[in-house]
Amino acid sequence: MKFLRKQLDKIAPNFEKGGKLEKWYPLYEAADSFMYTPGHSSKAGAHVRDGIDMKRLMMTVVIALIPATLMAFWNTGLQELRAIGTDTPGMIESILAGAWHFLPVYITTLAVGGLIEAIFAIVRKHEINEGFLVTSLLFPLILPPDIPLWQVGLGIAFGVLVGKEIFGGTGFNVLNPALTGRIFLFFAYPGQISGDNVWIANREGWTDGVSGTTALAQFYNGVAPEALTAPTGEVLTWWDYFIGWAPGSMGETSTLACLIGAAFLILSKVGSWRIMLSMFLGMVLTTLLFNAVAVNDYMRVGWQWHLVTGGFTFGMVFMATDPVSAASTNTGRWIYGFMIGALTVLVRVFNPAYPEGVMLAIIFMNVFAPTIDYYVVKANIKRREQRLELQ
Repeated sequence: MKFLRKQLDKIAPNFEKGGKLEKWYPLYEAADSFMYTPGHSSKAGAHVRDGIDMKRLMMTVVIALIPATLMAFWNTGLQELRAIGTDTPGMIESILAGAWHFLPVYITTLAVGGLIEAIFAIVRKHEINEGFLVTSLLFPLILPPDIPLWQVGLGIAFGVLVGKEIFGGTGFNVLNPALTGRIFLFFAYPGQISGDNVWIANREGWTDGVSGTTALAQFYNGVAPEALTAPTGEVLTWWDYFIGWAPGSMGETSTLACLIGAAFLILSKVGSWRIMLSMFLGMVLTTLLFNAVAVNDYMRVGWQWHLVTGGFTFGMVFMATDPVSAASTNTGRWIYGFMIGALTVLVRVFNPAYPEGVMLAIIFMNVFAPTIDYYVVKANIKRREQRLELQ
């Protein structure tokens, strides 16, 4: 590592101001800061609030995503092997089969999204932010395993450009970039990524995969929770969905893996427990309300099933808590999270064309998060003014 450090320091003058490769400095800086802690120091009085910075923040989220990523490898391969007739696929065999599908999607996301990030950094003459490390991992996890790679590239390009760069880059985006790309694909190609069907990956091509309705679509069609089936015909229990042994988008199937990530984010104080808890409460209370006045089978589905089916837990832990696009005041976080949970159930129950709901609910509340914070701050100022008047 010392040898590499010396080599980077040796070529650094070429990329610094006045060097012949000055305009390519963002690329050099990105490689240097990815491997080492920046060597810059404050030249004036520093006001240090804590030891967290952008790099540590993003790496913490990446670490929290490891359980969901491992389950993406395992379950994607497991579903494929079961679909082609393997009775008891081994863990290693399943992981290798899942890697065959996940890694091309991840590499495409890195290549296309990373290139766009680098171009904007060079044009704007600023450093490449670490924020894309999280986006590049989140995006493949919310995609089906059989998605064509050209759609992956198109989706992440739209997400980075429209969801982030047009607002000014990392820290200025109003919308979550990964979700923006995913929703673009849904509206652009609804027949392939609608949310009411799943395709188990098949190496012969995604059109030859085993397909079937998701749990949410089965609920809408009147199937009771105890009669849910996989596309291969086997009955799936609540525990199967909780652990993650069900078809679906690669990283969203395991509620258990998402909750492990949630615990890490909360303990590290990177993820907001207020948003997670309020989103859960919003989902539970709205579900109980529909249960009380149910007029169709979907309105009778219990909250425990809304929790483990679709991408609810993944969205609750990793998407809704995005520190940039979420509400930033404590009171605002309670309102923001609760509304996402409530809207998720509303979309699932009343919109058969899109039975998932959580992704649209998060994006919708992303738009209103600044407004929520504005009125929360305004209310706080008004209360303080009233206290001063009483004195």
